[in-house]
Amino acid sequence: MSRTGILKERFVPAKVFGKSIEDDGEVLVKVEAVQPVPSKPMSVRVRSAVGTAVVLWQGVSEAVESEHHVEWTVDEGIDWTGNAWPSPVSAPALREDGDRIIFRGRLSLAEDGGAVLDVGGTLILFDLAEPSLPEGVDGSWVEVHVAQDYVTVWPYEL
Repeated sequence: MSRTGILKERFVPAKVFGKSIEDDGEVLVKVEAVQPVPSKPMSVRVRSAVGTAVVLWQGVSEAVESEHHVEWTVDEGIDWTGNAWPSPVSAPALREDGDRIIFRGRLSLAEDGGAVLDVGGTLILFDLAEPSLPEGVDGSWVEVHVAQDYVTVWPYEL
């Protein structure tokens, strides 16, 4: 079976305001409050086994300061050499760089023209911008840099 077929059997994402990323039911993250910014949606600091980042929160405020399974939504596609490129490191990571969130993971291409980034067990769906990705990128380690305001987490219960 192809890698894409395996991904489709293992991962059935929910669709919420764009492309979804969802953990596989085994990855818990710690959600912590951050200083609110007037006129912006609520943000939280997400701490995972592979790193930390401040992102938008779509749960109730009472759910902050605890561990959750979360679905991630990233509303920015992969633009090869614009916001994504090969990683010199073969290990998953989540971090911030200014107003950008950096995801490092193993990239798999989907038959529908999208891509899935596996970041330490969390599968992240991305659209692909034109031009298409270079040959040989499927299965490789990449870094994707996206605007912080385009990354949202949604808590859910198993």
